[in-house]
Amino acid sequence: MPLSEARIFRTRGDKDDRPLVKSLLKKLGEYMDAEALSKVEEAFEFGAGAHKGQKRQTGEAYISHPVAVAEILGGMRMDSRTIIAAILHDVVEDTNVTLEELAARFGTDVAHLVDGVSKVSQLEVDSKKNAEAASFRKMFMAMAQDIRVIIIKLCDRLHNMHTLGALSGKRRRRIARQTLDIYAPIANRMGMRELSDDLEDLALRSLYPNRYDVIQKSIRTSKRLRKGTTEKVGRKIRATLTRVGIEAEVVGREKSIYSIYRKARNRETRRIDLRDINDLHALRVITDNRNQCYLALGIIHSIYKPRPATFKDYIAIPKANGYQSLHTSVFDSEGKIVEVQIRSRAMHQMAEAGVASHWRYKTDPADDTAPQKLAQQWLASFLESQQDSGDSGEFIEHLKADLYPDEVYVFTPKGDIKRLPRNSTALDFAYAVHSDVGNRCLGAKINNREVPLYERLRNGNHVEITTSGRVRPEPGWLNYVVTSKARSAIRHYLNSQKKKQSLKLGQKMLRKALWDQGYGRVRIPSQHKIILLDALGLEDWPELLTDIGAGKRLAPIVAKQLVAETKEPGEKTQRSRRPSANPGNLTIEGTEGLLVTYAKCCHPIPDDRIIGTTTADRGLVIHRLRCPNSRGIMKHPDQFFHLNWADDTRGNFEALVKMETRNQPGVLSDIANTIALHESNINKLNVEGQAGNTSRMSFVIEVRGRKHLADILRDLHVKPSVIRLQRPR
Repeated sequence: MPLSEARIFRTRGDKDDRPLVKSLLKKLGEYMDAEALSKVEEAFEFGAGAHKGQKRQTGEAYISHPVAVAEILGGMRMDSRTIIAAILHDVVEDTNVTLEELAARFGTDVAHLVDGVSKVSQLEVDSKKNAEAASFRKMFMAMAQDIRVIIIKLCDRLHNMHTLGALSGKRRRRIARQTLDIYAPIANRMGMRELSDDLEDLALRSLYPNRYDVIQKSIRTSKRLRKGTTEKVGRKIRATLTRVGIEAEVVGREKSIYSIYRKARNRETRRIDLRDINDLHALRVITDNRNQCYLALGIIHSIYKPRPATFKDYIAIPKANGYQSLHTSVFDSEGKIVEVQIRSRAMHQMAEAGVASHWRYKTDPADDTAPQKLAQQWLASFLESQQDSGDSGEFIEHLKADLYPDEVYVFTPKGDIKRLPRNSTALDFAYAVHSDVGNRCLGAKINNREVPLYERLRNGNHVEITTSGRVRPEPGWLNYVVTSKARSAIRHYLNSQKKKQSLKLGQKMLRKALWDQGYGRVRIPSQHKIILLDALGLEDWPELLTDIGAGKRLAPIVAKQLVAETKEPGEKTQRSRRPSANPGNLTIEGTEGLLVTYAKCCHPIPDDRIIGTTTADRGLVIHRLRCPNSRGIMKHPDQFFHLNWADDTRGNFEALVKMETRNQPGVLSDIANTIALHESNINKLNVEGQAGNTSRMSFVIEVRGRKHLADILRDLHVKPSVIRLQRPR
């Protein structure tokens, strides 16, 4: 019976909180001693007090949710410390209780579990997307230290999925999509197949309720039609195994609703026809040990003809999450296909509970195929590959890629097995061996045949990588790889190279700017560097040079600040080595010696309110304050400057003017003459469209400033041929 039916805790709406804990304590009493139960009850009293007065969206007392999560965990027979952490998992996030208080009262292990499950505060990050990524990163770090963190989190999500009906449609779909994309795959990666199935089915029900209902009804119909077939095959297999001395349990297995939906969706037709899905109903044979699994397989193939190319040995080569089983499909006496899974009791326990099997069945965690050990290895490997990934979007992207369930198994030249996601390439394999091998990958051989780096791998391939010290990763390699480890390593290398180039460029630019400012020292003293870094709020000198080279800071401005900050009292300012600028060409205050570019999106002119932002190739780019692009720029205060026009600004500047005119002879000539009378030129003319007797046109004209432009627009506006006239923002 699925977790959602067997273990989900449904609150009764009782005003008194005591009935909530009685049901939990009764379940826990099946395997916990009195002392442990007393601690759980103490945690309940503490949590109920902390959440007092709080309500869920369903209208129930908030404490009902953490108790429900604890009851799901109790069904898994988790230890008392996990149960206590589940009851308290929201007190730090949603009340005034601190982690220090929890540690003092319930122990540091409980506090660490609660901290791992709690989200990162959205105040600590700059967007909702980054907050989500930061929370997942924090949770994964906690998981690497204690796997119980993710078990609590998954059960928390399971109960939340059962109560989604109280939320708005948009929020409900967002949570369901996140569950389907991340939480359900994590549960599967942890070997918790039963929990993963429940999460997937509940998410599908929220995202596509009609499709969910159609599949559910079809399953019931199909079950009635095929019940006789599976029962008949099951009885024959059980009887034959018993005759040869193998006492096995033969039970029916039904595919989850979401797995049926996914299988039907992957077909060319979007129509869901369950008659085309052969393993809708299957048999599971559970034996006493590993050897009996292979004996049972031979016996089943002797009484029923096996279907070609359907046998899979997950016992010899387990899945990445520790799953072990023999899979085969056979034809019954009527020619119908029946899928059969064969596994030992220990394998069955692992397959159902995954990492939680250690607590439910007291399994040996030292076993190399134990899900908890494999999960820890995967977590350690994933986090190691993400150490250099600073972008939150990359972290989520890599996480989804690593959770992709389908895998291929390939061999190294020494015969070792490497597991990789399906569609992995030879370059992915190189990075799976080691990041240095990937970074120096020159070529690859698959089954002794030379192949390109983007060649996709297939099960059983023997892969050999050729390396060279002259080879370095290229941006195009990102198109060849699918694994998070490879993508992270390539991006880290490319970013480090970009930083090195920016560092060298910044050093040259600052040296030149200091020379222009008359700074007389060949080498900048350490004391001067420290003074400037303190003034700028930076940690080290290379960071400043990198910012200059990347266009985040302007070398002349930094040079001026260095000269001003390090000037000794009474010291005369040295004359600049740069020839004095022509005052007529100085348009923006404080930009002497800078490359200044005027944005084409808004065409700023003197007396406009302006801001500036820097780029590596265009220098200081000037925008009007009212420019639509300025709104995005001003969201990052460290990337723009408020600027003023110089008092004696001279010269001509481009301004954009849009107008609607009547279609009549001589219109353009009349407009051009008016503009020329004001000593202005038309640099660009564009007829944007015509409708009936009118035309829409745009002009880019030369003006000396806002007053000059206003004079031109005033004279154009009185023209009979001009209907509308404006200067766009």
